Amino acid sequence: MTSTETPREADETRLRPVRAAADEPVEVRLTVNGTPAVLNLPARVTLSDALRDHLGLTGTHVGCEHGVCGMCTVLVDGEAARACLLFACQLDGAEVVTVEGLGRPDDLHPLQQAFGRNHALQCGFCTPGFLLSSYDLLANKPDVTDDELPAELSGVICRCTGYRNILTAVAETHRAHPDGIPEPGNCARRALVGRSNGQSATVPEANKPVADTAAKTVDIKLPQGEPTVAVEITTDLDVPFDLVWRVLDDVHLLARCLPGAELTDDLGENAYAGRARVAVGPIKLSFNGFARIVEHDRDTGTLRVLAQGQDTGGAQTQADITLVARPTEQGTQLRADAAVYLTGRIAQFGRALAGDISRRMFEQFAEAVKEAATSGEAPQTPAGAPSALRLLLSTLLDRLRRIGRRKR
Repeated sequence: MTSTETPREADETRLRPVRAAADEPVEVRLTVNGTPAVLNLPARVTLSDALRDHLGLTGTHVGCEHGVCGMCTVLVDGEAARACLLFACQLDGAEVVTVEGLGRPDDLHPLQQAFGRNHALQCGFCTPGFLLSSYDLLANKPDVTDDELPAELSGVICRCTGYRNILTAVAETHRAHPDGIPEPGNCARRALVGRSNGQSATVPEANKPVADTAAKTVDIKLPQGEPTVAVEITTDLDVPFDLVWRVLDDVHLLARCLPGAELTDDLGENAYAGRARVAVGPIKLSFNGFARIVEHDRDTGTLRVLAQGQDTGGAQTQADITLVARPTEQGTQLRADAAVYLTGRIAQFGRALAGDISRRMFEQFAEAVKEAATSGEAPQTPAGAPSALRLLLSTLLDRLRRIGRRKR
């Protein structure tokens, strides 16, 4: 965007009015760098977050998040726009070009070549914004003069304080292509891979919504290496095994026992879609994801589930959970073995704290299973979103009680 043009975000004729709560998912169809994509995003997600966190296009940098610095400049329907000021849900049907679409590594766009030749890249943080803003300028104002370049390009702030090389690169490109700058050279149909474990957001050839197709073919792959949290916990329930297994045998009833979890769709072939919520003080995480039952054997009392979920802020969790129920003289022994992998904001918690919280959540789950097994119905008070702070306080109180008992 040049400094003299009307900001794209103010173009009310292009924006789609959307009436939705901030966290309410809205389906958005975009063509990004030539590839059609469909996303199901909360209304509050900006275009920059959608590009970076959901399509894996991290070339779009985010600086001030107020539309001032210009780092997040992309092309929307051929014109420069601040991606941090646009909600993705407003752009249904739009064509977006990011810096990744400008040129290929083996065939850079003339602007990219000129930036390299003239050392206009500098630290590189503002480079994507400058490249897209410069492209917009030369494409829409081919008669721009060298004297006008400083004002025209002032909409992007260079943190290195050195515009001279950038201006030289843009002027050189302008002189080399007096009849018009070449179009972006890396826009073609390809897979857009986000951060959700390789799930493609690309619209299938049949133009069928990805939400339907991808969910039914979801393939949950756990990361390699040690899990973030490993939980092994056993609890005794004074309820007969048959009644406990009846709960484990009913996926919908079982889901009602999971703290903060909600089953949203039965995808067939033992695959399910759902969401889970966790409140961490002022931070509320809402994960959308999938789960697949890979073992369900009443003879051994074993239920094994693989699950994965992603928060709109980029936090991810994956888990391999095995529940084993065994009859005892007093009722049923229920054991849980879970390997949990965390990335993003949720991974900021230490392993010990995350482990304690996971154990507390299992205790809540076990109590809910006991209630459901006894009554044959879903718990009267569905397990709500667990608060990490309350769980933390409970954990600390338990530790203090254990220390007190040892000192007696």
